[in-house]
Amino acid sequence: MTPHRPLLARLERFYDAVSRPVARAEDIGPLTLFVREGTGWPLYARPALGSTGPVRADDVDRVRERQRALGLPESFEWVAETTPTLRAAVERSGLAVREHPLLVLGPGALLPMVRHRPDGITVRMVAPADPALPGALTVPHLAFADPGTRVGSAGPAELVAALPRYGTPDAVRAAADGIRAGRTAVAAAVDDASGLALCAGQRLVVADVSEIVGVGTLPAARRRGLALAVTAALAADARTRGVRTVFLSASDEEVARLYGQIGFVRVGTALIAGAVE
Repeated sequence: MTPHRPLLARLERFYDAVSRPVARAEDIGPLTLFVREGTGWPLYARPALGSTGPVRADDVDRVRERQRALGLPESFEWVAETTPTLRAAVERSGLAVREHPLLVLGPGALLPMVRHRPDGITVRMVAPADPALPGALTVPHLAFADPGTRVGSAGPAELVAALPRYGTPDAVRAAADGIRAGRTAVAAAVDDASGLALCAGQRLVVADVSEIVGVGTLPAARRRGLALAVTAALAADARTRGVRTVFLSASDEEVARLYGQIGFVRVGTALIAGAVE
């Protein structure tokens, strides 16, 4: 038995609840498909809350058929230790699986709240009316389009060009509503001279559990500690608001070690399945 089973059960309840305010949930056998309603990142299927039986490849096939019918990515997310049979099922269905260290903020973690950096960058929580919010919503898209930690070519000019696509009035309004309602929180590393967000991320909140997601740095601004500073700001903000459990999924083992510097510890493995590229 995993020593983190009670904690992982808390995370399962979070995973089931977090998307419901912005999506409809379709139960398909032992799996639940979340279908986003409105703007935002596409969602995924995951194990139905409370389902304890094995998951078979034909269960996955039925969900994939529904995702294709809706024009959605054929995507599944789950925790390896909680639903051990799902990996074999998605692989038999023909999907590729990626592993990500699942980390939780330790109770004694010391979080450096880096607000004013010596190179003219301010790390701050982003309020609903903050002019940096459109850029904070846009930066992760550019970051994830050029994955990894190496310094890339996309910089401020590319960010400004992408704002009309990702920092739309509807996207900003939805994010602002989520911040006001306490469902989300946004942090950004903002260039003091230009006012542009060079790195940004969010916290999703359900009761006293919060997941840090979507932390991405403008490729040209990488290797400056911005992602770690934004993550620390989000975690510290959660602590000040009484959040009991703060967690995230790291992209790889190297990034997990960096998060360990600010007090995150590994409790499991998050798995993401998608179409083979």
